[in-house]
Amino acid sequence: MDVKGKRIGFVITGSFCTFSKTIPKMKELVEKGADIIPIMSYNSYNLDTKFGKAQEFKDQIEEITGKEIIHTIQGAEPIGPKKMTDLMIVAPCSGNTMAKLANDIIDGPSTMAVKSHLRNDLPVVIATSTNNGLGANLVNIGKLLIRKHYYFVPFKQDNPITKPRSIVFDFDYLIKTVEYALDGEQISPILL
Repeated sequence: MDVKGKRIGFVITGSFCTFSKTIPKMKELVEKGADIIPIMSYNSYNLDTKFGKAQEFKDQIEEITGKEIIHTIQGAEPIGPKKMTDLMIVAPCSGNTMAKLANDIIDGPSTMAVKSHLRNDLPVVIATSTNNGLGANLVNIGKLLIRKHYYFVPFKQDNPITKPRSIVFDFDYLIKTVEYALDGEQISPILL
């Protein structure tokens, strides 16, 4: 299904090393006609890292979407009751966020946005990026894979020699996964 006219919540969590490749995908969705509602976890909204300054990322995102970023639990909670989104993307989805979603821990704007959106039985696209995806967090990937309404962007090991348990989503598949999820289908293969 085409993304044109679709209201898409775009949640960014703390896998900071992927921001420079993730934010352009947000822009691409806007260019394709999607209405993007930007949402950031507490850490992604507030922390400066070696990958960039938080304020610079926030400025880029607000310029791309033309909207203020939702960055509080109170801001995220109305998403479901007000039926603000047709689909929710979590990109990048850190291991921490994935663990919380898999275990229904709702303690910040990112997890509240997903929980609130899911009350309407609509798709959530997970674009995982974590150093422990093939370690302790693998069980959480499994939990989400078998749940209704969760769809994964295909992922792969990002550096099997020096980070053997680290995985990252394939940026080229993000929009295609969204299109499939809007039709209720999981793109495959998931593992690249």
